[in-house]
Amino acid sequence: MMKWYEKSGKEADVVISTRVRLARNLQDYPFPVKMSAEQRAKVEQAVHDAVMRGNSSISNSFRYISLDDIGQNEAVSLVERHLVSPEFISAPNGRGLLLTQDETISIMINEEDHLRIQVMCEGLDLEGAYEMVDRVDTLLNESLHFAFDENLGYLTQCPTNIGTGMRASLMLHLPALQESGAMRRVASSLSKLGLVIRGIYGEGSEPVGAFYQLSNQVTLGLSEQAAIANLKSIAEQLITQERNARTELVKTVEAQDQIFRSIGILKSARVLRSDEFMRLISYVRMGVATGLITGIAYDTINSLIVQVQPATMMLTKKMTATERDTLRAGVVSERLKESSVN
Repeated sequence: MMKWYEKSGKEADVVISTRVRLARNLQDYPFPVKMSAEQRAKVEQAVHDAVMRGNSSISNSFRYISLDDIGQNEAVSLVERHLVSPEFISAPNGRGLLLTQDETISIMINEEDHLRIQVMCEGLDLEGAYEMVDRVDTLLNESLHFAFDENLGYLTQCPTNIGTGMRASLMLHLPALQESGAMRRVASSLSKLGLVIRGIYGEGSEPVGAFYQLSNQVTLGLSEQAAIANLKSIAEQLITQERNARTELVKTVEAQDQIFRSIGILKSARVLRSDEFMRLISYVRMGVATGLITGIAYDTINSLIVQVQPATMMLTKKMTATERDTLRAGVVSERLKESSVN
């Protein structure tokens, strides 16, 4: 079964993926920061039973992962695959994850809130992702009864999430805007519009290889639909700006040289570090987007970005850093062998 990161969707040259996440809390329990170990266990069991023993057609699609029962590599790999937050794996006690087989839907239990219900899909598909997460939210609320106030909306541990409790985000590839030095201006403008742009692992992470996460900040005083529409509108403007910037950038011999050098190194390297790979694949992806590189699809690049991350590579076999970097070089070279330059 194909995962979201093994596919490409709408506006694939700029938008890698869409995520919509809802923060929810059970009305009969304190927020996680105030819960006892016994209460955490009860919440974990209640959410587990609501999903795994429910009558919904999606119940059979989930598997349950207790963070107490998995190793460090598997936990970090969940972050690398954008299924959980880095904070979620930092304190595993009393935390669990419900995950569908295709990794489209994940439910974090006892993170900052009792539940973080998340839907991931390829390309630009905010409406589709919201429709799916809303359906899961409605099904779970029938048995779990989420904390809700008529005036404030959904109650969350952090005041910045009160209201809809929704964070919608897009993973974007913006190499030309980054190369032109426009990202600081873009970030400043976005903050005035109720949006924020960060590294691909969310809050506190730095951009790697010109990959960014754009998300809404405002959750109180507007509907989910309004927040989705605002994010989509701004994203479409960014997409246009990035495409225009690419058109100009690739006219320069310097940019062309960097793109061709990058594909050359990735196809011939014998040892390849993760950070080097991310920097080089960013240029290759821009080369594909501008027609300078052919014979490779966006879904191949998207899957490579996830599958050759350090912890994900070590899920099946323990390796030294050098062994891992050597294996990464071989995997990347093999996957890009059909590509060619124009």
